[in-house]
Amino acid sequence: MNAESQSEAASDALEFEYDLAEPPEKVWRALMVPELLAAWMMPNDITPEIGNRFAFAGTDAAIECEILDAEPERLLRYSWREQADDPARQDPLDSVVTFTLARTVSGGTHLRIVHDGFSRKAMPAIVMADAGCRLSLGLRGAGKPIAANTPRLVLLAA
Repeated sequence: MNAESQSEAASDALEFEYDLAEPPEKVWRALMVPELLAAWMMPNDITPEIGNRFAFAGTDAAIECEILDAEPERLLRYSWREQADDPARQDPLDSVVTFTLARTVSGGTHLRIVHDGFSRKAMPAIVMADAGCRLSLGLRGAGKPIAANTPRLVLLAA
């Protein structure tokens, strides 16, 4: 992703960054093994190959995904399409999630998560997304902002 496309996406994206003690190999496994991914996200049937489709068992409806890009221990990008069970629900989320992993000097992992296509109307979900990431990654009360580009109003509501 070049700087121009990154800045275009930033206005409609959630961005999270974490430094983890675990090495990229271990973090990559947590993203690619269904049981490990389910432990911090949702039940799923992910398969680690570009073009493969999988689904998360969301609380309200299934989330259909397709792996768009995968570079072992470096990058995972997949589509994220909510399948609304309720016909009255409008505008289900159709977006892209990108995980970027980089080895830190100490041998851990700098993890960057970007959820593109997350319009401002979905802001209440940001608080839930951040809380879920913090709890799953063991970062309770870490004192970091919810997301790099989250409006101050949401930060105060959290």
